[in-house]
Amino acid sequence: MDKRKRLMNVQEALELLNRLSEAESDGGEVSGLSDVSWVCSASDGSSDSDPEPPRNMRSSHPDPPLADWPTVPAHAEVCATEPSPAQEIGKDGTVWTVMEPCGGAGRRQIQNILTESAGPTPHARHNITDKLAAFMCLCDNVMLEEIRDCTIAEARRDRATWDVSIMELKAFIALLYVRGAYCGKNIEMESFWSEQWGNAFFNATLSRNRFREIMRYLRFDKKETRRCRLTTDKFTHVRKVWDCFVENSIASYRPGSDITVDEQLFPTKSRCPFTQYMPNKPDKFGIKFWLAADVDSKYMLNGFPYLGKDASRPATQRLGENVVLRLVEPFVGKGRNITTDNFFTSLPLAKALLAKNTSLVGTIKRNKRELPPSVQGRSELFSTKVLKSDKMVLSVYQCKPRRNVTILSTQHQHVAISTEKKKKPETVEYYNHSKVGVDVLDQMARQYSVKGGTRRWPVAVFYNVLDLAAINAWVVYRSCMSQENIPRRDFMLQLAHELRAEWMASKAPPLADLPFSGAGAEERRRMTCMVKAHCMQNKTFCKCVKCGDAVCGKCIAKVLSVCNNCV
Repeated sequence: MDKRKRLMNVQEALELLNRLSEAESDGGEVSGLSDVSWVCSASDGSSDSDPEPPRNMRSSHPDPPLADWPTVPAHAEVCATEPSPAQEIGKDGTVWTVMEPCGGAGRRQIQNILTESAGPTPHARHNITDKLAAFMCLCDNVMLEEIRDCTIAEARRDRATWDVSIMELKAFIALLYVRGAYCGKNIEMESFWSEQWGNAFFNATLSRNRFREIMRYLRFDKKETRRCRLTTDKFTHVRKVWDCFVENSIASYRPGSDITVDEQLFPTKSRCPFTQYMPNKPDKFGIKFWLAADVDSKYMLNGFPYLGKDASRPATQRLGENVVLRLVEPFVGKGRNITTDNFFTSLPLAKALLAKNTSLVGTIKRNKRELPPSVQGRSELFSTKVLKSDKMVLSVYQCKPRRNVTILSTQHQHVAISTEKKKKPETVEYYNHSKVGVDVLDQMARQYSVKGGTRRWPVAVFYNVLDLAAINAWVVYRSCMSQENIPRRDFMLQLAHELRAEWMASKAPPLADLPFSGAGAEERRRMTCMVKAHCMQNKTFCKCVKCGDAVCGKCIAKVLSVCNNCV
């Protein structure tokens, strides 16, 4: 007989009880049970599910010491002590505690208490009185002067006397906005000057040849110093213009409680060193921008382009974490929430934002090392599993039979389940509400885009700046002029009219030069240009302010505006 002692589990103990009961009912003895001295018989009146130790020992062997007896609870199915909370551990050692979904709201945490009001800043409210002022808050004179100086420098490489003024540059931008308002991004630009199918706004503002010239020479940096700047910045062709627009956007508006961070692919097939191919986007090819947008107003808050590998990013910091922290840096510490998708969301990002009193809600990839293994399994349809680690809550919602949604949140400490058919958890509904900021902003920009065909990627970036500037100007104008609820298309058309107003006033001849008929109606008389050395007797309505001779548009010397101190 094998006299070695070993511990038995609950299942083995139950089997031994059943075998002993059957053996004693016949008065026999079960072989191999001489060392098990605590088994009782069924004839004592005790049930199989509730065995008790026997009073008389049947074995002739001496009793084993108590320390060698198998440890079995008093009841085979119920333990005497309460079990500890269920816990799961991720691959990196993160401990998650399983929670029961509940509806307790609790007290709001400090990272979810908004400490400043949303809307235009005092600077914007003080300066915005019309559509043009709202646009100039975002694309100010500093930005326009940079474009004008770079354009003139490029043009004078071919033509020594070529010039363009700020007024004419605004009129040029006005034509782009009218084309966007008429959804003409796929229409040839020159067809707008057609006598039969064209638009009178274009003929009255600029001639077709003048528009071609400005578009040909349009530049955003100086070519002489570009080579040395390219060694450190691929975006240097349009860096000053983009940064100026972003700084003005940050200074003109304060976001609400929710900010969305996502990517935007501006479609272009221009030759560019950082063009991206994204098969899940409608246009596939383009320049990718990381954007942060206000969820309520769809205002573009911050952004920068994706240029490839960034040498300034710390080696231990993931790309998604670095992008989010850079975009939301001006808005942290005010009680806001950041919503991201699974490309950006991670536990290190959530902890970094919590340290700055900012919460995070976003979907997270199921293969992250910090997540428990159970998130990759399947459960009952429309069921929710909630886990918690420190101040972070993980919700695993089985939305489809073969797919679940995993959401990480530092805003929700209690997850309530809706009473609808799909039983969505609170975190899923909150994410669906706040994830659309950048997507809707991109959709709005594409609807009335000023984009046109171009082979130069800096011009494509300038188109994107104008699209986003029109949306931001519309948002700020409506917030400042709360009585006026103007549609965005009408705002773009009226903005174009105000952009060219100063240029049209400079083109109009003085009233003293206009002959009047007997009825008092104004009539304009065309004259032949007297500057015969430069043109072929073009017709004109203008006269030189010094000699009084007729002069055409090609022979006019453009004079920049000067202040009284410089006259």
